Amino acid sequence: MRCPFCGNEDSQVKDSRPTEDGAAIRRRRQCEACAARFTTFERIQLRELTVLKSEGTGDARREPFERDKLIRSVSLACRKRPITAGQIEKLVSGIQRQLETQGETEIPSQRIGELVMAGLKGLDSVAYIRFASVYRDFREAKDFEAFASSVNEVGHEKAKGG
Repeated sequence: MRCPFCGNEDSQVKDSRPTEDGAAIRRRRQCEACAARFTTFERIQLRELTVLKSEGTGDARREPFERDKLIRSVSLACRKRPITAGQIEKLVSGIQRQLETQGETEIPSQRIGELVMAGLKGLDSVAYIRFASVYRDFREAKDFEAFASSVNEVGHEKAKGG
C-alpha cells in the first residue's frame, strides 16, 4: 500500500479489526520509509457496478458506482442532524450490498435515489426531506411544502399507532 505522505510503496500492517458494521476491515499501517501511520479500509465488492445517469434527451450516461460519492450525498442531507458517521456508513453499506446482490451490473440512478430515500426516511425525517428536495428537484416552495406535509402526515399516523 502506497504511503499517502511520502509515496513509498512499502508499509507494514500494525493492527487489523472489523468495522462496527462488519462490512469492512480497518487496517492501521505504518510506512517503512517515513514511519508515518495511516488507516486503510478493505471492503468486499461482489461486482463492478455502473450507474446509468438519465439525460434529458432520453440517453443514459454511464459512470462507475462511487461509494464515496454516495456517502458525501447522504452526509450532506444529514448535516447538523443527530446522525453519526457510523449510521451513514451502515446505510450506504446496506444500499451497496442491495445493489451488488440484485444481479444487475447497470443500475439506474433513480433506483439508488429511491434506496437512499427509503433509508433516510427511517433514520431522520429532516435528512429525508433535504435529500428529497434535491433528488426530486423541487422547483417552488409549494412543492417542498406539499412533500413536507406528506411526511408529517406519515409521522402522525405512526405516532397514533397506524
